[in-house]
Amino acid sequence: MHLADQIPWSEFEKEYKDLYSNTGRPAKPIRLMVSLLILKQLNNLGDETVIAQWIQNPYFQYFSGECEFQWTAPCDPSDLVHFRNRIGEDKINKILEVSIKMQGDKISKDDIIVDTTVQEKNITFPTDVKTRVKVIKKCNKIAENEGIILRQSYKRITKKLLLLQRFSRSKKQKNKAAKAKSKLKTISNRLIRELERKLTEERRLYYQPQLEIFKKAVNQQLFDKDKVYSLHEPETACIAKGKAHKKYEFGSKTSLAVSKKGNVVLAVATFKGNPNDGQTLSATFDQFIKVNGISPKTATVDRGYQGKREVNGIIIYYPKIQSLKGYKKQKEREKFRRRAAIEPIISHVKHDFGMLRNYLKGHEGDIINSVLACAAFNFKRILRKLEKEFSFCLNFFKQIFFVLKLKLSI
Repeated sequence: MHLADQIPWSEFEKEYKDLYSNTGRPAKPIRLMVSLLILKQLNNLGDETVIAQWIQNPYFQYFSGECEFQWTAPCDPSDLVHFRNRIGEDKINKILEVSIKMQGDKISKDDIIVDTTVQEKNITFPTDVKTRVKVIKKCNKIAENEGIILRQSYKRITKKLLLLQRFSRSKKQKNKAAKAKSKLKTISNRLIRELERKLTEERRLYYQPQLEIFKKAVNQQLFDKDKVYSLHEPETACIAKGKAHKKYEFGSKTSLAVSKKGNVVLAVATFKGNPNDGQTLSATFDQFIKVNGISPKTATVDRGYQGKREVNGIIIYYPKIQSLKGYKKQKEREKFRRRAAIEPIISHVKHDFGMLRNYLKGHEGDIINSVLACAAFNFKRILRKLEKEFSFCLNFFKQIFFVLKLKLSI
């Protein structure tokens, strides 16, 4: 309730009112839609589950601007999808900007800490066999939707070939599994070519981008660049972060900028592909200036950014203490020890606020989800501060009540 009273909802009204028309069916209130997005990330919920909890939770309803308890859903879950698409990746930064402004003037924006992480996409672990089977199923579905009669659907044969893959690591079944894998590739290419022949000119142009993805996914080799790891999310990248428990992660690289004092997320930038950490600094600083209106003076990073000493006039510091000795080495260690504070922040943003696995579609979905997760982290910081103040006041009144009770008893 206290957080709802502190958020300047009028700023969202001013920012998003130009995206709406004065004619047609009235839209849902902007405060309602923004509050649902914040509640979704704060509680790590989905579009459907946040609506279900909104009906049951009076605090959610008060946060959304309701004065009386409501017994029906405020909107359809799909309205959240349409609202995210409406505001887009440019306007979503307003929520992060407001979450930073609410922290007060004590947050230092001159010295920041920057690090990267991986925002994983909601896809299965990619293998050649899985991809080829999916291509076969999708080709059959396209043929069914367009009324095309294929020479053969290969549904039964696909099942038999999949069974042979179960023992692909066995010495006896290894050759059979390799042949089955090759056969699946042949069938996939055959169905793609047949669709290209039998589709009309207009429909072939419509399905051409999809068919090109199918071709690339089926025929790609082990060491090819820009591989397709998911048919419905072709922009997904394979990123190796050197983790012992997880060698590869499939998603998008995300860079976070955190204040050196206060642990507030000041900027977040999401990238296509797998750029080097040093190449992400320029875009991260541009995003920082866009959200905060000022430029930082220094940035502290880890050794993954080696080679960068200055970017856009901002001085870059990273640990390089092997050649130092004695007092200087100790002082440098103390300086960079604070850099490690960003690691638990990244962990909280991922595990508590929905950035661990992204369910939103496309690269724009990556950007929106990462910004909302970081804004939710900042709002949670304000909530913890309010809880401390409330508990302090409660304890103070308890002590007064106890003293008065003693005096009355005497």
